[in-house]
Amino acid sequence: MQLLDGKFVSEKFKQQIAVEAAEAFHEIGRKPHLVAILVGHDGGSETYVASKMKNCEEVGFKSTLYRYETIITEAELLKKIEEINVDTTVDGLIVQLPLPGHISADKVSEKISHEKDVDGFHPVNLGRMQRNLPSFLPATPYGILLMLSEYGIETAGKHCVVVGRSNIVGSPMSILMARNANPGNCTVTVCHSRTPDIKKFTLDADILIVAIGKKNFITADMVKDGVVIIDVGMNRETSTKTKSGYKLYGDVDFENVAPKALWITPVPGGVGLMTIIGLLKNTLGSAKKEIYP
Repeated sequence: MQLLDGKFVSEKFKQQIAVEAAEAFHEIGRKPHLVAILVGHDGGSETYVASKMKNCEEVGFKSTLYRYETIITEAELLKKIEEINVDTTVDGLIVQLPLPGHISADKVSEKISHEKDVDGFHPVNLGRMQRNLPSFLPATPYGILLMLSEYGIETAGKHCVVVGRSNIVGSPMSILMARNANPGNCTVTVCHSRTPDIKKFTLDADILIVAIGKKNFITADMVKDGVVIIDVGMNRETSTKTKSGYKLYGDVDFENVAPKALWITPVPGGVGLMTIIGLLKNTLGSAKKEIYP
């Protein structure tokens, strides 16, 4: 078993991004600029946004955070997004999910200009991704591709099983792994909560990408020897044994599954860190007008 070490790889990419950000500063006369909007006080969202802002600072980006209470109306939030869309000093805009129930996440995603959609959720970017055209890729799948490439994981001709079909990870991941690209060129099977006997499919996987949001869902009897496992799960549980007051678990029973894997991502220290890299690379690409000149 060998670890796909997100900490090591992300630090390497951040050094590269910092160099490119400095070059971009000289070219465009300002730092790449990421704006985040956070609604409410969800603990996980607070942590994720703080990490994104911190990483922006580390690589030489400018970052701005707009915070709103949950009483903000959908119309007010959409108006703020419109203002940011036309601000030529902003390269990327993200709205942290989940949102309060009275605000449509789909409306919010579609309101963000696809040219500033560095989370890669806008229908234009998803459609261009499906056609293998230049686009902002969803940050988590993008980070996974970067990790697979960095470690030289062979994907062509492999059977990739994706467990989970969310619009954020599972669905775009399945498209990216099937595309005529590297990484890619897999035969892809998508499993989800309605799939009967998921074990039948996971046992046949050469590459198993798990994003179903259930602690230790994948057990040792569900995988074959030599499988490559990407665990996207980030399940928080309260704990008196950690400084933060909670402990993170993946969707894979790491302790028992790892001995059978050729490569596996840890949780934490795996995909989550690479998601940040995907976001930073998208923002840098936007600042440099590499996707939408």
